[in-house]
Amino acid sequence: MIKLFKSIYNGKKVLVTGHTGFKGSWLCLWLKQLGADVIGYSLNPNTNPSFFKVLNIESEITSIIGDIRDEKYLNDTIQKYKPEIVFHLAAQPLVRLSYLEPKNTYETNVIGTLNLFESVIKSDSVNAIVNITTDKCYENKEWIYGYREIDPMGGYDPYSSSKGCVELLTNSYRQSFFNDLNISVASVRAGNVIGGGDWAEDRLVPDIARSISQNKVIVTRNPMSTRPWQYVLEPLSGYLWIGALMLQKHNNLSEGWNFGPNYNDILSVEEVIKKSIGVWGRGNYTAESCENQLHEANLLKLDISKAKAKLKWRPVYDSNRAIEETINWYKEFYENEKFNAKEFSINQIKEYTKVAISKNIIWSE
Repeated sequence: MIKLFKSIYNGKKVLVTGHTGFKGSWLCLWLKQLGADVIGYSLNPNTNPSFFKVLNIESEITSIIGDIRDEKYLNDTIQKYKPEIVFHLAAQPLVRLSYLEPKNTYETNVIGTLNLFESVIKSDSVNAIVNITTDKCYENKEWIYGYREIDPMGGYDPYSSSKGCVELLTNSYRQSFFNDLNISVASVRAGNVIGGGDWAEDRLVPDIARSISQNKVIVTRNPMSTRPWQYVLEPLSGYLWIGALMLQKHNNLSEGWNFGPNYNDILSVEEVIKKSIGVWGRGNYTAESCENQLHEANLLKLDISKAKAKLKWRPVYDSNRAIEETINWYKEFYENEKFNAKEFSINQIKEYTKVAISKNIIWSE
């Protein structure tokens, strides 16, 4: 067992919604290393391969296959397993898919979150909720400044809009119900998360890995678009840290939080591709203009000064290290016949923790 986050998760019952997804699987893997009793609630993995299946983490947790829109089943699950904290990741997370399935996107992201909140209100066990939303919840003005937690919610596309709605819903329930019930609720917003095991469509790094592994040219739509790219363990460390603090009854943390890279560590799509090719050792790319291209933001940054000041949280890896760790995972997966995904991923968690300790990152003390 790894002693981190004040050892708060050792023996704790933790519910992770969306546990079969990319970030959810990484979170479950880390929580198990921390000694937590993990209950997962999610649909079946929607990619093939999937990180959840590759890890075989199902054998180490209580895995419930259920729809977040099914309020009764979700409520029954919480009543049965009595988690003390919930990490809510269940969502329809893709911008381009939200144009094709807008109704499903709003139902899953907004009504699904509403169902969770109603179930928690009926529960006598939950003390804290970490509600994972996105950096895209902000009204994007395409400005050069990082978005702060006090900036207005918005969203051009259905996905971003749905997450803006979730933020408003979270704030309403926090003030109307959760504060009176002494249940802490933080909404956390991360950037474009990269790491081994993501096979979602229309995401840059999975597309890079697929293309290189198949000796295909990497095709990009928006080479100059910038995003707050960050290694998957970065936001997870923020989620786990704020969750640990809320479980210790730091109720003043019930608000919105940004977890992203340092301000000077933002890369364009083209830069990510070039660095990925460099790490893998081969690959080619081309920019391709698409007719009737769906709207996607060109410039997006997060201001993480609040998390640095109030939580003493800060990133461990820079963008170069994030890309290196991610591409090395995919390269091993595609080219090493003896690759053990769980062992490799746990070692990446251990290495990340080792670097955090060397930098005196507060959650590693």
